[in-house]
Amino acid sequence: MAFGELDTMAIRQNLTVLSNTSGSVRRISVLGATGSIGQSTLDLVSRHSDLFSVEAITANCDAKGLAALAIRHHARIAVVADCAAYADLAEALSGTGIAAAAGPEALAEAAARPADCVVAAIVGAAGLLPTLAAVRQGRRVALANKECLVTAGELFMREVAASGAELLPVDSEHSAAFQAIGASQPDAIEQIMLTASGGPFRDWDMARIKAATPEQALRHPNWSMGAKITIDSASLMNKGLELIEAFHLFPVGVEQLSCVVHPQSIVHCLVAYRDGSVLAQMSSPDMRTPIALALSWPKRIDAPTKRLNLAALGQLTFEAPDETRFPALAVAREALAAGGAAPAVLNAANEEAVMAFLDKRIGFLDIVGVVSDTLEAAHGLNLIASVDRLDDILAVDANARRLARGFIENGR
Repeated sequence: MAFGELDTMAIRQNLTVLSNTSGSVRRISVLGATGSIGQSTLDLVSRHSDLFSVEAITANCDAKGLAALAIRHHARIAVVADCAAYADLAEALSGTGIAAAAGPEALAEAAARPADCVVAAIVGAAGLLPTLAAVRQGRRVALANKECLVTAGELFMREVAASGAELLPVDSEHSAAFQAIGASQPDAIEQIMLTASGGPFRDWDMARIKAATPEQALRHPNWSMGAKITIDSASLMNKGLELIEAFHLFPVGVEQLSCVVHPQSIVHCLVAYRDGSVLAQMSSPDMRTPIALALSWPKRIDAPTKRLNLAALGQLTFEAPDETRFPALAVAREALAAGGAAPAVLNAANEEAVMAFLDKRIGFLDIVGVVSDTLEAAHGLNLIASVDRLDDILAVDANARRLARGFIENGR
């Protein structure tokens, strides 16, 4: 059952039944185990070995890092997406009793293994197919991969509904919205406001932002995240992607979604109701808080996170996002409003542009420029029409990447 189906009371009841009838240790699979979310998940699992065990873990190509995690957490199988890394993985796991596998099919098979919860933490569109494999098993999926919903939101949510899977958001903002909405009726909600830190360039003028280096963009003031997500946070594209994700997760229209810059990253989302009430979820900026909730819901488990001291904090501030200095947010909104495959084009172009920026082939502001140019070109080629099949979505993704690489290579 998906939260996006709006029947939150039924979700609470179903999850309570699951929790109360499962006397055994819950098996956890982690897709993207060597990344920030994956390692935070495994940290929590190791602290609650009486509650959780590890079924499968995966990584892209870091065979040695994955093998070390598999051994430390007693996983049953470890899978690398890159077949070239298989030999190193198999050698590192030799004699441990832990199975090793590689390749896209093995990745999907690992996601579909019997587990009580699959943490989908593969970064980017590469996470779509294995996460869908987990969804189709009808189990709980802790979704940390926003690109699944950005790239294929309608198809993905249909699969969730068809399989009866339990989809719980792990992004801090969407986890906060999930908690603030609770069992509220959809027609009671006026607005869902996601918060943004503003990133490392919040106070910079356009000239400084234009000259920003990858090293500067990777210095996030509050969060410890992977490189791609950190760059997206610096451009505010991350917030645009999250608005698209929220549209598919929650019972609101496009016009009911907004964001506000909150430099302290203490309030993660605010939900405004028709009676004038505004509910906010607060916690220290540590991804182990929303991960812990997704693993244990409807119960809560201890997490080793810094506790809030509001008196010590002194004040919490909020401001409107500056879409002149950070145009990525407006571009993402336009893609959401356009619908169809526009969000998939947006995501593919952004992934290619961020990679080029990290490789120092384009400037920081060129990221959103490449995305805008790609969307315009895709529209001219009629690539943003609605698509219903997975193969069509993957084709749009591939074509958008080809267009984006052309703009990058030709200097836009």
